[in-house]
Amino acid sequence: MWTRRRHRLLPQQSNKPMTGNTAPSEWWRGAVIYQIYPRSFLDTDGNGIGDIKGITGKLDYVASLGVDAIWLSPFFKSPMKDYGYDVADYCDVDPLFGTLADFKTMLDKAHSLNMKIIIDLVLSHTSDEHPWFTESRSSRTNPKSDWYVWADPQPDGSPPTNWQSVFGGSSWSFDIRRGQYYLHNFLQEQPDLNLHNPDVETALFKAMEFWLDMGVDGFRLDAAAHYFHKQDLKDNPPNPNPAPSSFNIAFPTPFTMQLHENDISLPHTIAFMKKVRTLLDRYDDRMAVAEIGGDDGILLAAQFTDGPAMLHTAYNFSLISGDKASAAKIRDTLEYFHSLPYKGWPSWAFSNHDVVRVASRWHPDKTGYNHDDRLSKTLIALLGCLQGSVFLYQGEELGLPEATLTFEQIQDPWGKFLYPAWQGRDGCRTPMPWDSKAPHAGFGTATPWLPIPAEHLHLSVNVQEKDPDSALNFTRRFMAWRKEQPALRGSDIQFLDTDTDNLLAFTRTEGAQTILCVFNFADTPQNFKFDGDIKGGEAIFTAGALSGHKQGQTITLPPYGLFVSA
Repeated sequence: MWTRRRHRLLPQQSNKPMTGNTAPSEWWRGAVIYQIYPRSFLDTDGNGIGDIKGITGKLDYVASLGVDAIWLSPFFKSPMKDYGYDVADYCDVDPLFGTLADFKTMLDKAHSLNMKIIIDLVLSHTSDEHPWFTESRSSRTNPKSDWYVWADPQPDGSPPTNWQSVFGGSSWSFDIRRGQYYLHNFLQEQPDLNLHNPDVETALFKAMEFWLDMGVDGFRLDAAAHYFHKQDLKDNPPNPNPAPSSFNIAFPTPFTMQLHENDISLPHTIAFMKKVRTLLDRYDDRMAVAEIGGDDGILLAAQFTDGPAMLHTAYNFSLISGDKASAAKIRDTLEYFHSLPYKGWPSWAFSNHDVVRVASRWHPDKTGYNHDDRLSKTLIALLGCLQGSVFLYQGEELGLPEATLTFEQIQDPWGKFLYPAWQGRDGCRTPMPWDSKAPHAGFGTATPWLPIPAEHLHLSVNVQEKDPDSALNFTRRFMAWRKEQPALRGSDIQFLDTDTDNLLAFTRTEGAQTILCVFNFADTPQNFKFDGDIKGGEAIFTAGALSGHKQGQTITLPPYGLFVSA
């Protein structure tokens, strides 16, 4: 016998459009959003780096996946010390990627294909080559002297606080021009903006308006928990139980060895998010999704999306970390979110540009090269069945495993710092393999900025296009089917007890439709017994050899199998 727990969002957070004069569609509720990392998508100008024209040329492919929107990682002008997350101009395209005209062409074509475009906005910091910082560091009295976080050394010359950078070392760097330290939560080339300064806020909102006026459909807010610091500059206390880094490193780092009570995740951020929402509500059908880190990312995600005055949705690192596909992990994460006294709408991802690809991270063979796309397919279906909005990372639809790089091939500055404990983020950023027979797998004519592993060639788009049972075609079938299921875009989820961590079972309900979803994370067959009050009984999404079968009160699932019934 199974039991179930109900998690339903409050009425104002239902999947139905809001009423009123503007009647926004709330397209983002339950949407599937496909992340494109521009450097690695398609190179059209022969410089080894993907570009906006390459994205435009592949929009028909993206649309064929059945996604609702695209999230573009940064393409702004940048010295590329952190590959675009160090912005030097918020309102222009870096020449590596093209021009503003190229962007507008891409945006218009995406809209013609009924896909939204959201862009990655980095508001917590800029490049040290941004004109704002150039002026700020020039003196202690210039008009932008307080646009960044500056502080005097301690009497012994040491940094103002013990705060640690996510990327290693102190969060403070000394600048000889001002004789002061400046704050940077990431690389020293990424100085933190002082969002306590209203002039900084005004400048950032003008940048947002620039892109909204152009027609972008929203923003992914990078490192949202890092927007504010406590101005009294007190040390962080030690973390009594430091966990390994969420980025798949086996040991704590200096950053995780502190409780971040003074440098991130502060209440000021809530007020700032409300202002972002107010701006977005001036436009039709725009949205924002926050990337949430911190000591309790799930709590922050719930707070940042608490009702219609806050952000539309947020995702955290709960399901893009860990080295096992675990029913308990997934259930506990969603149940924790719903147990909190907030009324937010969640988003979930299994992969992105910062973590080991899920095809390797959650596969029994951690390299992923002894590749079996059964688990990759099942994870696509699972992600699409969870309550919330879905983020799918480029190549996830192909079941791409993590690439293994030598130290000499690593470009990621954080990867160079962590090596050999972890090769960093480049293993998930290698270029898309479009054509197994073409030079550089069809990515471009020049040697790409990161190597394309030979193990990706048999997973190339052209190979999978021809195979009706490929992960790519499975993704297309599933996402097309999902679009027609109100329950999977709705607000209700009920978890079912299975008595094993190998099986995850839940129902999704919207109106008259209830769908039962059961997933097997084991490489052996598993049985799920139920008490008979589930509606229907036959799978309405056929997954070929992965499909589970019902006999009496028992559903038998093959290895890495799934059963979806209405």
